[in-house]
Amino acid sequence: MLTFSIIIAVYNDWRALGDCLDSVTGQKDGPDFEVIVVDDGSSQSAPEAIVKRARRLPLTLVTQSHAGISAARNHGIRVSKGSILLFVDADCRLQPDCLAALSATIVASPHQNYFQLRLVGDCTQLVGKTEHLRLTTLQKQMLEPDGRIRYLNTAGFAIRRAVVPAESGLFDESAIRGEDTLLLAHLTERAQLPFFVPGAIVQHEVSLSLSKCLRKDVRSAYVEGATYALIAARGVNIRMRHRERLKMLVSMWQTSRLSSIGKFAFLCLILRQSSSRTTSLLYRLLHYRPASLRSKAASVKGTL
Repeated sequence: MLTFSIIIAVYNDWRALGDCLDSVTGQKDGPDFEVIVVDDGSSQSAPEAIVKRARRLPLTLVTQSHAGISAARNHGIRVSKGSILLFVDADCRLQPDCLAALSATIVASPHQNYFQLRLVGDCTQLVGKTEHLRLTTLQKQMLEPDGRIRYLNTAGFAIRRAVVPAESGLFDESAIRGEDTLLLAHLTERAQLPFFVPGAIVQHEVSLSLSKCLRKDVRSAYVEGATYALIAARGVNIRMRHRERLKMLVSMWQTSRLSSIGKFAFLCLILRQSSSRTTSLLYRLLHYRPASLRSKAASVKGTL
């Protein structure tokens, strides 16, 4: 029988975590589970309201010095006991039948080890609409005919414990951000893409104004530049081709014509994506070294 360990890394986002835990409490007909909350050195300890959740949930709260989300998730893996590890973020909300749908898919797919849950946004506010448009279009674009997906987002990602490396951990702790993309690159090398579970739905909340969201996008894109550099160094190409980007753009425009989304959300998403893309290009320009210099550096390193 499957048992789930829901691992949530937290850094100063206690308010969002409360709603996330409420969504876990409200699961219907799902498997047995435990919740592991890893506090990655937040400036304030867990509020009493969070601690009291242990009365209604099999909740374990552990704390570590601030070391980043990868280290926090690896810490959660070591503490957990479930046969299935499910990673979600504090600002995520599991739909009531999420765990039941995920469990059914895992049982019916014994040869699959990695599972990407379906991510959606909150369409009650503008930034949420842009997030919904981004997530749904991206997942549709990346889905393969065999049901696997060229996409991995730890806002809703599950893995069988049996395939998690015991020594090194699942996540590369050198990646400050984009650790899920780095994991995707690793799985792509091994031809083991995640299996998409459309019935297991996780809503990703973005409770920021558009201006704050843009600033976060830019900051994230710059920090993730180092992770993409690691991926490029391994010779793995996970970026979309220009034709795929154009196809995705057309799909986003068509989806934005729905009354629940709107064309203004499409324009705002283009602004978000353009800001992130420009920042990524800027990172590469600032950290670019000609091949001759890289070769020289490598030869010097070899003589030390």
